[in-house]
Parts: sequence; C-alpha cells; structure tokens
Amino acid sequence: MRKLRSLTAVTIALVVGACSTGASGRTGESPAASASVGAGNVALYDDSRVHDIDVTFDKAAYDEMVAAYASNRDKDWIEATVTIDGVAVEKVGMRLKGNSSLRSVSTSGGTQPQSLPWLIRFDKYVDGQTYQGHTDLVIRGNNSKTSINEAVALDLIDLAGEATQASIATRFSINGSADVLRLAIELPNDDWDDENFDTDGVLYKAESTGDYSYRGDNPDAYADVFDQESDTDDENLAPLIDFLKFINTSSDSAFAADLSKHFDVDAFARYLALQELVNNFDDIDGPGNNSYLRYDESTKKFTVLSWDMNLAFGSMPGGNMGGGGPGGQRGAPPAGGFAAGGPGAQPPAGGAAGGAPRGGPGGRSNILVQRFQANATFAALVAKARTDLTAQLFTSGKGVQVVDKWSALLTAQASDLVDAATIDREAAAIRTQVD
Repeated sequence: MRKLRSLTAVTIALVVGACSTGASGRTGESPAASASVGAGNVALYDDSRVHDIDVTFDKAAYDEMVAAYASNRDKDWIEATVTIDGVAVEKVGMRLKGNSSLRSVSTSGGTQPQSLPWLIRFDKYVDGQTYQGHTDLVIRGNNSKTSINEAVALDLIDLAGEATQASIATRFSINGSADVLRLAIELPNDDWDDENFDTDGVLYKAESTGDYSYRGDNPDAYADVFDQESDTDDENLAPLIDFLKFINTSSDSAFAADLSKHFDVDAFARYLALQELVNNFDDIDGPGNNSYLRYDESTKKFTVLSWDMNLAFGSMPGGNMGGGGPGGQRGAPPAGGFAAGGPGAQPPAGGAAGGAPRGGPGGRSNILVQRFQANATFAALVAKARTDLTAQLFTSGKGVQVVDKWSALLTAQASDLVDAATIDREAAAIRTQVD
C-alpha cells in the first residue's frame, strides 16, 4: 500500500532532517558506518527554489567513459566531487543514464558533459555516504529547454495519489562550464520504496532492450529485460517470472478471472489513465519500455509505477514539446484476442500468445497493456479513472496551478539560463492541455 505523502510534505521533512542518515540498502554496508552530508536549511528536494549543482571530475576519465559508451554502450563509473548548494561531497560516483537521450554521445565526440543525463551515486566509493540521507540523484535529459513538461507531469501524478519522484530545477555545471538548466529527480531505490510504501516490496526496472514477454523459468534469460533495483541483497526474479508467464500464456478467460490475484488492477487502470492525461508517448507501452514493477511482499501482487516522464505533454524524441492534446490513444489490440493458443501456450518467436506483437523497442505492443485494454471490464476501469482524474486534476484547476508554479519559479530564478519568452511558450503549451 502506498503511503500518503505529498512532495510538499517531503520537502518539509527534509528541511527538518537535513543532517539525518538514511539506509542505502547496498551490500556490505552498515548503518553505523553511514556518513550523511548535511546542507543547513537548504533541503535537496525543496522545489520552491532553483538549486546549484557543480561537478568536477578528471577529463581523461570522462573521455575514457564516453569512448566506452560510444563503442559498446558500457556505462562505466567515474569519480567526482559534487557540490550541491555550496556543500561539497567528495568521492561520488557518476555514470551516464538513459538511452535515446544519449544518442549524441555516439554521434558527436564533442558532446558537452553538462548537457548529458547522469546518475549520481553518493555511496559508490564511500560506503554509507549519503547527501541528506539520499544515496542517488538523477540529472534528467529533455527535449524541451526548461524540462517543465516532466516536472509538471511528476507533480500531477503525485496529486493523483500515485507514487512518483520528487523533482527540482537546478543550475548545473561540470568542470567550470557555464550553468545550464537541468531537472534533477529521485531514483526509485530502497530508500524511495520505504518512503512511498508502508509494506515491504521489491522494485524491478524494465530495460529498454527488453519487453514483457515470458522467456522461460531461467533468470538468466531476463538479464537484459528487467533489473532488480531494490532489496538487492536478495536477488530474486521468481515472482516476476511467474507474473510474466501468467500475462503471456493464460487464456482470455483465465486472464480476466485471475489477473487481480497477481496484479493491482485498479492501480494499473489509474496508471494508464494518467499516462494518457499527461500525454506521455514513452510509457510502459512506448519505445523505451519505461516502467517499474513493484512486487508487494504482503499482498503478493505487482503494481506498475510511473518512470521517465521527459516526453510528457506531447514532447517527442528529437522534436519540440506541445504536440497533440491530453488523452493520446493507444493502439488497438489485434483482432481475435490474445491467447488463441489456449492455456499454457508459449509465445511464438517474434510474438506473444495468440500472435500479439511483443512489447519492446518500437513501442505500442506491450502485452500487459494490450490484454488489459482488450478486456471490457478492465477497459471500463481505465475509462472511469480517466474521467475521475480529469475532474480531480484538470477541471479543478490544479493542473494550471502546477504549471503556473513551475513557470513562475523558472522565470524568477532561471531566466538568465532560458529566456522568459521560451519559459512562457513551453508553459503555455502545457497549460492548454491541462486547462
């Protein structure tokens, strides 16, 4: 069950506990050995200000890391000093994070490091080291100049009562470069899971190289498909594999009757409705396969969690933000159902049970989404969630308030990085979709 928390409440808690220490969940670390770096009254996830993040690292190490990624897609770690709002943290790990957002790394040797997406890990080289109790920070990539589309989407998901990631606007620089405006967000990990849910659970991240197909019972077959992100002291893909087997091989009647035994059906209906309302092209059913699965160890059920919202509100890879409107429709399921092969049928090569296309690169073919939407009862849940959330987030005026909050912040504190006209234009493109 998700804890009831708002991003505002989280911000207040961080201000009060700025020097507290949190568990990192990393193998071989002891809470007694943890060393939290405090930052006075400047809470990391205070979203009422634009934060300063300055990074320094060895250029030769960076060049070697970029070369490794360009040649074989390896995401190697380098050591850095990260200064956040004037507080320096040494021996921090940094690596590239993302997929399509890293396209420039392989096509241009002159890519500026301050423009790339990064994962910052405070305890990579110092066991137990955290910043205000946090072990990880993600510097996001975005096609918009302001990243306001992702910031607004994350806030709306939170207002809807669903698990999301806190986000902050930052003035980001590397090795003395000019500041650039970047959005930084939480990484779903053990600490994030503890903060968001009141039951024990395990997080599995869907990889862009994979899909939701069933590949047999050998965990090695899922090495490039899902990555266990929490409770890593006890690697266990068995619940995940059982779930994938069910959604791929069950008959249509069994899928309808038994899905709720394996899966939080109502939460998924709200997830799908929210992704449509924030017009996110790159969700669980998109080309990036972007989602987390959470296994609740109490209920023994899975839930799909939102992740990677940088293409929300009509932003497209390599394009501009603001295309289309809310509620983008997903592809229709194939005619004839999904489990024509009957109970236990194995997905044929290149497709899921009954000939449905497999999810993964290219998008619009996630087997879970297709089977869910093909069932009239489940589809009705999505339609009701869409109606309820439209009233809650848009008709109420809350969506416009969120856009205005971010627009005012960036105009007041970051218009030297992105001009006010651009901020106004990108905010207006979203405002028309949530009004």
